[in-house]
Amino acid sequence: MSRAFLPPSSSIVRRARRLWRQYGVFWLGAIAVGLVAVLYARLIDWGYGEFRAMQQQHVWAPLIVTPAVAALAVWLTRKFFRGAEGSGIPQVIATLHAKPGEYGARLLSFRILFGKIAVSFLAILGGFTIGREGPTVQVGAALMFNLRRLYPRSNALIERQLVLAGAAAGLSAAFNTPLAGIVFAIEELTRSFEARASGVLITAIIIAGVIALGLNGNYTYFGTIQIGAHFPDLLAVAVLLTAIVTGIAGGVFGWLLLNTARWIPAPLRQLHGERPVVFAALCGFVIAVVGLISGGTTFGSGYAEARGLLEGHEHLSVFYPFLKMISMVGSYLPGIPGGIFAPSLSIGAGFGNLLHMVFDSMQLPMLIALAMVGYLAAVTQSPITSFVIVMEMIDGHALVISLMATALIASRVSRLFAPPLYEALAERYMAPPPRPAPAPVPEVPEVEAPEPTVVDEINGDAAAEDGTGTPRQ
Repeated sequence: MSRAFLPPSSSIVRRARRLWRQYGVFWLGAIAVGLVAVLYARLIDWGYGEFRAMQQQHVWAPLIVTPAVAALAVWLTRKFFRGAEGSGIPQVIATLHAKPGEYGARLLSFRILFGKIAVSFLAILGGFTIGREGPTVQVGAALMFNLRRLYPRSNALIERQLVLAGAAAGLSAAFNTPLAGIVFAIEELTRSFEARASGVLITAIIIAGVIALGLNGNYTYFGTIQIGAHFPDLLAVAVLLTAIVTGIAGGVFGWLLLNTARWIPAPLRQLHGERPVVFAALCGFVIAVVGLISGGTTFGSGYAEARGLLEGHEHLSVFYPFLKMISMVGSYLPGIPGGIFAPSLSIGAGFGNLLHMVFDSMQLPMLIALAMVGYLAAVTQSPITSFVIVMEMIDGHALVISLMATALIASRVSRLFAPPLYEALAERYMAPPPRPAPAPVPEVPEVEAPEPTVVDEINGDAAAEDGTGTPRQ
């Protein structure tokens, strides 16, 4: 009977606590993700600006700086920040698909968050071909995951929702593409959408996007493409050829990362296993040489080159996409924190510039947009996310159908060469490697028994060091 006469203040307090647990924690986390994403972007931009200033004043300096930075970055990652290597998206997928509490405590800790930002900043200071968008996904997921401490009784469902919301909000804030963040959460991270979490998730994504918008202003990532009302007669042919070319290129890139034992010479694999810091320095030297050959255009994420092509004031060699791919593979192999979204878009822009030699009657920006979405879809094998990202980033709504068709075809062509990259890498975090042999590489169907890869050796070393038997890429 006394419960019926509780003072109104008690009811208000209980209701406020319930609303805080249901919405407040997610909103607080979304604000934090938006702020960190913007600050991280500015840090990366400043770091690359410093590298470019150094490289322009001392043309040969990257031959020393880039290998030295590579060695230091790998040493720091392997010594202090296991789990921060690569783009970070495979770590988020592994956490969502396994036990969020157990995997999140290892792959989404504050230590990993700090290491992701610090070492990727160091890598961009060395001119590595990395992006910040993938790392922002892991940073956002880590920020939100650690807010589980604000719940008196946290559980696996709450932890999973926090990780999912943080990752999607991170992508939204990084690209200023809220719709892409929602699609990314559905297509890439979970392959499903829970009705009871959808409202909170979408709200978190929007809040992070609004924070980024308020600090950066209303902008499109690559500017605006002006497309007239009349489409060229060869548009369908251009879509098909662009999708095939970028699909093959993206599939080859995925194959190279997932099957290193089949193309890296045995002495280099041995060098990586025994002296990973030296192997990283060698990769850094290759990146520096490729950068000098390209006139400096392959250093960094490639954002400036892609935007310059779209705006018509950048003139790149037809070999640019191939040189950029070499630099991108060299940046990823040592295990340095860094994403592949922005470099993939830049490589796609390079293929669009190359295909303009075939379709010279078409607008160059139109071909670039098609090739960007094609290559990104081929690398990630997430066609819907890829086309939404490019559509929102370039404000090219007149190309919606063409972008979607290119993304779908390129993704299907890419799958002939390699399985989905992020999912294949995520599997290496979820399944313990056989002992004493390292974990096998996810195979293309026709591959029977691949040898241990460079990335697998990283996983095996990590499992041996932490004693858990769980690989960390």
